[in-house]
Amino acid sequence: MADRRLQVFHTVARLLSFTKAAQTLHMTQPAVTFQVRQLEEHFNTRLFDRTHNRISLTEAGRTVCEAADHIFEIYAEMENAVRGITGQISGMLTIGASTTIAEYMLPPLLGDFRAHYPEVSIHLKVSNTEGIVSMVENNVIDLGVVEAPVANKNLVVEVCKLDHLVAIMHPNHSLATQSEVTFAHLLEYPFICREEGSGTREVINDYLQHQPEGYSTLKIAMELGSPEALKGAVEAGMGVSVVSSTTIQKELKLGTLVAIPMIPPLERPFSFVHQKQKFRQRVMEELLDFARDYCRSQCKRP
Repeated sequence: MADRRLQVFHTVARLLSFTKAAQTLHMTQPAVTFQVRQLEEHFNTRLFDRTHNRISLTEAGRTVCEAADHIFEIYAEMENAVRGITGQISGMLTIGASTTIAEYMLPPLLGDFRAHYPEVSIHLKVSNTEGIVSMVENNVIDLGVVEAPVANKNLVVEVCKLDHLVAIMHPNHSLATQSEVTFAHLLEYPFICREEGSGTREVINDYLQHQPEGYSTLKIAMELGSPEALKGAVEAGMGVSVVSSTTIQKELKLGTLVAIPMIPPLERPFSFVHQKQKFRQRVMEELLDFARDYCRSQCKRP
């Protein structure tokens, strides 16, 4: 509803990148540039300084950006108030999720949410935990769901559930008959890891730092960028690994993998992450409430 030129300018100002703004707004970069130039022509002044492939706000640009913050906040408050009267829940949300959550947790959650609120459009961006937190920090996404602790104290972080990690291996592996396993046992075998920056890798690194064996003794045979690739390598007998128990239900039923609890237990939080905004779209509040209820119901399941 707000002036399109102002919306485009505001996105560029937040990201300090025409390219990233174009990706966020699902526009071409020339179209973004055109909208910003039109706003500059309206004010008859430059809003950005452009030097050496980098941009920064001019004094006028900072003034417009601060005013835009207030304008969009008032718009959000107005829309929330009107939709509260009419009972309408609609709009668009952009959600980011780390790979494990996007592949195994979000599909049923978002499917149920869309069944209740068919007028809501949801865009999902998938990255590792590090990438999702960066998107939240830069306002590229409205809400992030991540699988590792978040260090940025300026973000709102709400744990929705605890995820239990287990050791996995081929059914013929020498450890497959154990009822429990320590990381000391796993260190004796080639280990298949997720990439640096992933929530699973960060949790394992942190876990090992508190173990007497130390991270340096981890024999990394392979680093892979997705849970499916990692499971495939373990199924092929290329090594052992540690993964979320939610990602291996199909393989356990098929008997292609064996899962063994870790001693001491290894777990991590699945968390919602978003900016500290005074006013949010009502659809955002509805999604958060829906997701909280969903996570509580999952925790109650045997």
